[in-house]
Amino acid sequence: MADVYYTIGMAGHIDHGKTTLTKALTGVETDRLKEEKERHISIEPGYAPLKLENGIHVSIIDVPGHERFIRQMIAGVAGIDLVLLVIAADEGVMPQTKEHLQILKFLGIKKCMVVVSKIDRVEEELLELAVDEIEQLLEDTDYKDAPILYVDSLSGKGLSELKQAIQTELNDLEQRDSNGSFRLPIDQAFTVQGHGTVVRGTVFEGILTKDSQLTLLPSGKKIKIRQIQVHNHETEKAQAGQRVALNITGMTKDEIKRGDVLVDSENFHVTSTIDISLQLVSTLATPLKQRSPIKVHVGTTEAYGKIVFFDRNEVTESAEEILCQVRLEEEIVVRRDDRFILRRPTPVETLGGGWIIQPQGGKYRFGEETVTMLRKQMESSPTEILDELLLKNQLLSTSQLIQLSSLQEDEVYEIVSNAVQSGKYIEIAQHVYSLKGMISKMNEMILKKLKKYHEEFPLRIGMSKAELLQVLGQNKNVIEYCINGLIQSNVLKKDEQYVAVLSFKPSLPNGPMETIVSSLLNDGTQPKKWEEYLKQGNLSNQEANELKVFLLKTNQALTLNEGTLIDKNAFDKAVNELKAGTDASFSLAEAKEILSLSRKYLIPFLELLDQHQYTRRDEGNRVWINK
Repeated sequence: MADVYYTIGMAGHIDHGKTTLTKALTGVETDRLKEEKERHISIEPGYAPLKLENGIHVSIIDVPGHERFIRQMIAGVAGIDLVLLVIAADEGVMPQTKEHLQILKFLGIKKCMVVVSKIDRVEEELLELAVDEIEQLLEDTDYKDAPILYVDSLSGKGLSELKQAIQTELNDLEQRDSNGSFRLPIDQAFTVQGHGTVVRGTVFEGILTKDSQLTLLPSGKKIKIRQIQVHNHETEKAQAGQRVALNITGMTKDEIKRGDVLVDSENFHVTSTIDISLQLVSTLATPLKQRSPIKVHVGTTEAYGKIVFFDRNEVTESAEEILCQVRLEEEIVVRRDDRFILRRPTPVETLGGGWIIQPQGGKYRFGEETVTMLRKQMESSPTEILDELLLKNQLLSTSQLIQLSSLQEDEVYEIVSNAVQSGKYIEIAQHVYSLKGMISKMNEMILKKLKKYHEEFPLRIGMSKAELLQVLGQNKNVIEYCINGLIQSNVLKKDEQYVAVLSFKPSLPNGPMETIVSSLLNDGTQPKKWEEYLKQGNLSNQEANELKVFLLKTNQALTLNEGTLIDKNAFDKAVNELKAGTDASFSLAEAKEILSLSRKYLIPFLELLDQHQYTRRDEGNRVWINK
């Protein structure tokens, strides 16, 4: 059977025997600080390994029980799979027992076992009273069916039964995801002489090897690994659920703080605004007002910020979840569904907790509309989340979908693959997707714009692609994909940078323009200045320019010289007459006689012949290139 890894947290009131129980189970003394040993209390979380049957490896985290060290307790229980709530038989339920229980609930920790400690100190009656009190405490919580075990860590009574109970609980517990991107929230950074910087934490997800390329967030600095240790033993890899220490290069301990996160991919974003679902504690000491200062604990991070409500200006109590937002003073690293604790900085008070709906929150208006939007996001399935992101952004890569959705990579890959196969998503480029429905709408928009353009500008061969991109105002890559697809499907055609509907042909509208073109044809090889024709038609400057461009683009006219056009049919007729009346070469005088043109028209006409490669100059004569 393959090895599996879990993390167990010891929670409970100060001096209820958590550290002693940890030592009794593992043989490891987790109080390592001088002050901890002198005062006989835990200040920082302690860690110890426990090996069970069936390849189950456990990291036990002994968290502080004193009310002054609640922040350390929250950081310690982040990422645990099972909690042992330790309650001393001689004291029963105490204030930190209740607060720890609330914190565990808010952090979404589903598996709990109650361990009644110090049972050798009390008589049977007092033990029964303690158990009654515990059952009352758990009665209206998610832990009402939690098993209750009885131990005395000094005498060893009940320890084997406790180990077996832990084994039973973990046998049925799903292991953390080791397939996704690696994420390690750091709870300690220190220096080891001769080795350098070491960071420690519990692997939230993914697998780490010595070759892993790591980035420290939110700073974005690159990290290299010298050595990986799990409970003081060097190893080649570490995975989700394991307690790990990394000897790293590239940064000093002073550049790293508790709450920083090591990741191995670009699938994680930093953020300073998070949309949340908040569940308050049953009783607040004072009302929580709009934009009140708060402290958020998520993973091993604690960050100051303010709370923003969208449907109220203060709250005194609420049994229902509140959909709101936290705006932080610094950037943190979180994903959708991450659990958090909210505390008041002063006077210190646990306010509540919940889960993150959207890690990349925006600025929203106050009102029910925003709450409805947040509720829709909260209730959306993973497929609906990806659909909504593509609808909003039009075009996203797989990595962007993972970043923006905060969903697990495997889940995103599976949804995208199924959507592509069903035709719901279209792969615009490699690993870049859009919604088929949106592509269809974009095709309709392009056709509608071009048809309208052809009606407004019947003389133009088409609309420039740059202008079409600007007018549509949508994602450039999506528009270009649609244009190319419509061209390949023979719906559109392209002439240089101009795009048109396949059936469209530029044409003269009835009226003054037709008269001008007819006059130009009638004047043959002796046309008037272009401005004189325009005066006949009384055209605007734009109309005049449109007509000129149309005649030149459609090859109905040629530029004879600056300010003068010649009808193409008249030009071709004169060329044929000249060819018929000359040999392989001809002089200026011969041309003048055949065409009956004055020098004013003859010289530009002959230069036009050269320009269009009918002739070439040879001293004073012209030679036909291909008679």
